[in-house]
Amino acid sequence: MDLKEAMAVNLRRIRHEKNLTQEQLAERTNLSMRYVGSIERGKVSASVTVLGQIADALGIDPSELLR
Repeated sequence: MDLKEAMAVNLRRIRHEKNLTQEQLAERTNLSMRYVGSIERGKVSASVTVLGQIADALGIDPSELLR
């Protein structure tokens, strides 16, 4: 599994664990819902900056998204 795929799987799992919709996560990160969905489907690679924004919004360490 490459990092893009690992991030997609982990992001979806953690977002569900926190009972957040893609729309809610997008609002918390100031990203578009479409972009968040693309990350979750592994269609795009998130930058380090976006990785940090998502981790902050989820209240987790960024490394948890890449495990």
